Amino acid sequence: MNGPRRNPATMMRPRFLLIFALSFVLVVGSGTGTRAQQSPDIHVIVNMVQLNIAVTDKNGNYITGLKPRDFAISEDGIQEKPATFAEGDAPARRVGDNGTEEAPVPAEAVAGTPSSGSPATFDSLISGANVFVLFDTSDYMYRGFVFAQDAISDFIRSLGKADKIAFYSYSRDISRAASLTADRAQLLHAVRSTVAGDQAALYNALLLTLKDAAQNQGRKVVVVFSNGPDNSSVVPPEDVAEFAQSAGVSIYMISTQEARLEPVSTAVFDRMTAATGGKAYFAKNWRDETKAFNSIRDDLAHLYSLSYYPKANPNNGWRSISVKLVGEHLKKYKVRTRNGYRPQPARFSNDNRMTTSGAPPTVPSDQKTEAGITEGK
Repeated sequence: MNGPRRNPATMMRPRFLLIFALSFVLVVGSGTGTRAQQSPDIHVIVNMVQLNIAVTDKNGNYITGLKPRDFAISEDGIQEKPATFAEGDAPARRVGDNGTEEAPVPAEAVAGTPSSGSPATFDSLISGANVFVLFDTSDYMYRGFVFAQDAISDFIRSLGKADKIAFYSYSRDISRAASLTADRAQLLHAVRSTVAGDQAALYNALLLTLKDAAQNQGRKVVVVFSNGPDNSSVVPPEDVAEFAQSAGVSIYMISTQEARLEPVSTAVFDRMTAATGGKAYFAKNWRDETKAFNSIRDDLAHLYSLSYYPKANPNNGWRSISVKLVGEHLKKYKVRTRNGYRPQPARFSNDNRMTTSGAPPTVPSDQKTEAGITEGK
């Protein structure tokens, strides 16, 4: 009762050491047993940053025929080595140490752990583009609705056979009229079936479209046709733009002169598209709308697809990307691509699927929710 009091921490130390020793034995024993047994492969998904790069001269003409060695990529100032390279719809090829293009990339090698017996190539994963068309059917669209439908239909017909397309429409809610498909007839029917609706919640709908696009591999593009400013969204455009950058989705926006009357929308459209490597167009009439869609089609056909595996970087936040051309004769050309991304958390997988950088964890489309955003199918 009156004896010396023992320190509780000292009393716990032998018990802690005993538990630690037992845990160490169990871990070592478990590892030894696992090596002796046949177990499924567990692969760490390595984030691969994929860039869509447009190179043009001062007149906007596309510069073709460039090679991987003509591009210098840096992430947060760290020089990166290209892993794959393709121009337009050409097959994606692995890039060697000397900057030359080598054999097509096996799909199973993308995750970093080869597995035998798969004839699939990396090109089969990223050939063509996944194009999501988002059509404004709000009450802004009462005038010129049919002309807009015609322009979108012609755009869908003009895209390459390797491209897959999804068609969504929005007013206050979003409608996924046609999921990603190569069936042009289904898409054209979806376009013709749209009707004018309620107020415009552009950024709500665009965020949900970007989330759908982010679930796909390879080149991802969202083409927005908007007839006016946003008057119903609950998400800010800055958050939408950052999500697009991190998911590697290029945004192209075609807007009528109605948006020009609202300077804030004009500035937002310009900043958002530039940050993701896309473009903004402001059409005075249906002829300009058609020209804008043709310009986007040409852009997709001339993009360089270049990917790399980031080197060790302690920055887990926003990472800046810089792409420059190498050589005095190339410095006069303009390079357009996304300017950064936010890396996704490290994940594990028991398959060999590719994960492109910054793409957030995917969820089934019927489980997508965003605070304050309502959806329509």
